[in-house]
Parts: sequence; structure tokens; C-alpha cells
Amino acid sequence: MNETDLHYLRRCVDLAAQALASGDEPFGSVLVSGDGTVLGEDHNHVVETGDHTRHPEFELARWAAAHLSPQERAAATVYTSGEHCPMCAAAHGWVGLGRIVYASSSEQLSAWLGELGVAPAPVRGLAIREVVPSAAVEGPAPELAEQVRELHRRFHERYRSNGN
Repeated sequence: MNETDLHYLRRCVDLAAQALASGDEPFGSVLVSGDGTVLGEDHNHVVETGDHTRHPEFELARWAAAHLSPQERAAATVYTSGEHCPMCAAAHGWVGLGRIVYASSSEQLSAWLGELGVAPAPVRGLAIREVVPSAAVEGPAPELAEQVRELHRRFHERYRSNGN
């Protein structure tokens, strides 16, 4: 992982903070072309829509499938604040996107949520390579872990205080 990767991962953490500010789970992602052009960015839209498939990685995979050639998709990098869930990893693999770089792993998130007493998700978390064995994956980024952890802590404390 290099400074360029960390730059985009910091943007993902900023997007995750935007999701939190809008009342949603703190996840953010950026799609970057092979030549370094930012093609798109998004954050979670699960709480606002009630649709648990509205993850930023899934949205960016759909956009890439509609707007990029197979070669452009393969050359692109998806940066994300949290390792892809199995649904998003599958979308990434089916669409043929290139490298994935994440700030925090599914394993870290699971541990953090366990410490907070959050019930397990209905879908088991898996490492990206368990879903897409050929994926080029880098992460986590230790220098961003505490920021991501704090965003999740704030979301779940707010969620619980609202009676959920």
C-alpha cells in the first residue's frame, strides 16, 4: 500500500463520515481508473432507503458495468473504508473490476461490533478472497483503523439510543 492508496482510503473514510452524518452506517468507497481518474464515489444508503443492498461498492460495480469496457474495469481500483461484504465482493468479481484496497477488514469490523454488543448480521462476513479467489486485494490500513472504528462506535451508539 502506498501514499496514493492512503489518499483514496482517507477519502473513503470521509465518505463514511458523511454516511454517518446522514444517519447511515459508515461506509464509503471510491472508484479510480487505471490512469488515476476518480470515476465515482459513494457512501452507504441503507438506512435512508431501507434497502440493504445499497452499499457503495455494489453501486460502483453497477456503474462500472454500465459505463466501462471490460478492459477499463479490470484496470480500475475500488477503494473502500471497509472490506467488501460477500454481496459486494461477488458484484466486484462478476463485473470484473480490478484491485480492491480497504481501510478496515471484515474481521476487524466483526470484532469491533462484538465489543459493542451488536448482534451478528444476517449474512456471514467473509474475506473478499473467499468469495473472489483471484481478486487483487490490499488491506487493512492500520493508520486508519481507529478512525473507522470510531465511526462504527458512533453509529451503533446512536442506533441503540434511538430504540433500535
